[in-house]
Amino acid sequence: MVTGENKQRLGWFLTIVIVAIVSFVAGTRSEKISATVAPIFGVRMSSGSIDLSSVQETYRNLVANYDGKLDTQKLIYGANRGLVEAAGDSHTAYMDPDETKEFEKSLSGKIGGGIGAEIGLRNGKPTIIKPLNDSPAQKSGIKAGEVIVKVNDESVADWAVDKVVSKIRGEVGTSVKLTLLSENRTHEVSVTRQNITAPAVESEIDGEIGILKVNRFGDDTVSLAKKYATEFIEKGVKKVIVDLRNNPGGTVSSAQGLLGLWLDRQVAMTERRGSEIVKTAHTTGSPILGNMKTVVLINGNSASASEITAGALRDYGKAKLVGQKSYGKGSVQLLIGLSGGSQMKVTEARWYTPKGNNIDKTGIEPDVKVDLSPDDVNNGRDPQMDKAKSL
Repeated sequence: MVTGENKQRLGWFLTIVIVAIVSFVAGTRSEKISATVAPIFGVRMSSGSIDLSSVQETYRNLVANYDGKLDTQKLIYGANRGLVEAAGDSHTAYMDPDETKEFEKSLSGKIGGGIGAEIGLRNGKPTIIKPLNDSPAQKSGIKAGEVIVKVNDESVADWAVDKVVSKIRGEVGTSVKLTLLSENRTHEVSVTRQNITAPAVESEIDGEIGILKVNRFGDDTVSLAKKYATEFIEKGVKKVIVDLRNNPGGTVSSAQGLLGLWLDRQVAMTERRGSEIVKTAHTTGSPILGNMKTVVLINGNSASASEITAGALRDYGKAKLVGQKSYGKGSVQLLIGLSGGSQMKVTEARWYTPKGNNIDKTGIEPDVKVDLSPDDVNNGRDPQMDKAKSL
């Protein structure tokens, strides 16, 4: 779950800091000026510094002895990445300019050239969760449950899912080669990338049941969900199923807005640094589904904002949860814009459900547990949805 509210303030802050640095007397350290001015704009910044002489030593020896051509900019990106990764938190990450653009595309749904498959971690390995209908992945025979071993002959063993996805994406019309593991055997498949546009929310009406499939928490999630919820009411829907399966999350504000369809300005979650509550997020909007019977579907790839939504609806007695235990991402990341178009995600707090539960690394257990196997997916069966409809 990420918060981007400080990005604009950060831009103003950096401009003012530059002016301040020029204005101050010679010899004043710029990071101390930054740390002094930053709180005025709601941006935390430390005045501390570290000795980077060993990095310079490594760089000079590399340049002097490496038999080949070095890209200085890539070395700088790598040094930044290594510094951030050394924090030891998988959700605190450095993104170079290209990765930043891909991340922003994922929030907007403008994916560009892709294969049309949901990818997530299963047993710690990047796995095909589900090929989208009529997608290049499906047409190439890729199946749910297959583990991604290589992308274009590069091993993905040490890659985060974001990097796997980034490497699979590319220019429309080009091909990507995947090495997949299935039933202890590997096979290769070449997939031609196509323009993939993933809607934030999809809807379906099945008799008196309205289904909201929320694929991500991004820019247009709330407006689409509100539109479909209004249609449900107009068409006499008696029950709503919110499908959050394989939804990795997104922005806090979109979770607040989605919850506002059921909850009237109630606490969606609190953020804490240590034991101190630093922020309380309330639901926004009008609760037009407040009295509607609701079931929420979750699984092991429902994370972050998905868990905020599921946790709050259950805490307030607005929904039953069906499916499998959620991912367990109970932390909040702050997006910080860096020079040159890079960006950093930093875990700044832990979030708690309205009843004070933190689900980090433990996940949310469903009220009704129903498994969904790769065989079910590949053969068009969905026992989780069937159970949700029957409740």
